Amino acid sequence: MYINHAMDSGNIEVLSCTDASDIRLNIVADHNTQKHQWFHFSLHNAAAQLCNLTFDNASSAAYPSGWQDYRAVASYDRETWFRVDTDYIDGKLVINHHVEEDLIYFAYFAPYTTERHRDLIANCQAAADATYLGLGQTLDGQSMDLLQIGCPSPEKKVCWLIARQHPGETMAQWWMEGALATLLDDGNAIGQALLEQCVFYVVPNMNPDGSRRGHLRHNAAGTDLNRAWRNASLDSSPEVYLVRQKMEQTGVDFFLDVHGDEGLPYNFIAGSEGIPDWNPQRQAQLDGFKQALVAATPEFQTQFGYPIDDPGQANLDIGSNFVGQHFGCLSMTLEMPFKDNADLPSPLYGWSPERATALAQPCLLALLRTLPQL
Repeated sequence: MYINHAMDSGNIEVLSCTDASDIRLNIVADHNTQKHQWFHFSLHNAAAQLCNLTFDNASSAAYPSGWQDYRAVASYDRETWFRVDTDYIDGKLVINHHVEEDLIYFAYFAPYTTERHRDLIANCQAAADATYLGLGQTLDGQSMDLLQIGCPSPEKKVCWLIARQHPGETMAQWWMEGALATLLDDGNAIGQALLEQCVFYVVPNMNPDGSRRGHLRHNAAGTDLNRAWRNASLDSSPEVYLVRQKMEQTGVDFFLDVHGDEGLPYNFIAGSEGIPDWNPQRQAQLDGFKQALVAATPEFQTQFGYPIDDPGQANLDIGSNFVGQHFGCLSMTLEMPFKDNADLPSPLYGWSPERATALAQPCLLALLRTLPQL
């Protein structure tokens, strides 16, 4: 029996793996930081055994409150990820699972691999309404990929969608699959209606280096990209720097940054109410979008979310706050759960890649209904 983490987004330190009933592990911190919470690894030759996997350093994770009521995911085929019994006891995260096959994968959330990202970009590039734009390279030499969907024109709104600034929040890129499928399907009425009025600039993965390295929140330099927008640089945050450079060329009328939240078991929107230029018109736009999304899907709610910043006190290093202030547009962050949607629980799968993908179309429908206000 052994554990392997030498894979795309692999992350674990093995302390002991000789007894299936007492496997001891540590989660490895992001490079140049102490932040850790993402894990992804495979367990080999443990079939027909009740396995007990204990994460000894769970209490020092970036968001230890996120372990409450959390259940890890596992897969035998890397396609279907199901939830397994998980407890947080005395500062340690413990997975108990009767393993059925000799190869099983465990992860914090269903991984979204570099190869799947490359396939997504290649497949979208072949669509009639899509144009591929390579913005440049990351610190690890990976490509920063941008897709332009639709044709720009003066009368069209410019809409930016970005995901996975925090690489461990893989549900964000699953959401991107759904968004791109909606926009590029010439038989989808929502997508086609949007492309008549908008051009989209889509970054499916803002943090390719952190994604491949198995980081929770940071890039190859140890920079939290969603705290780097005001002073982005090619040395420490080239991903944000390159995207900002392109935004200056296109302008921005609508911005949605897609994330995942470790603690809250809900889908919710975090607006940019605390920026200096916030005004009643922007409040009406934000309220209109959220109301349209509530009407579009029971997966979304407005009761639970982050505290609203006091007027003028928003952190402009955060992407949605910076873009909202700098470009004077409706700018938001969509948060999805690592756990489950408490309003519509799924005991076997929890919040899943399939549900994240499906949430994208209602979000785009909400945008379509909000366009007259922008």
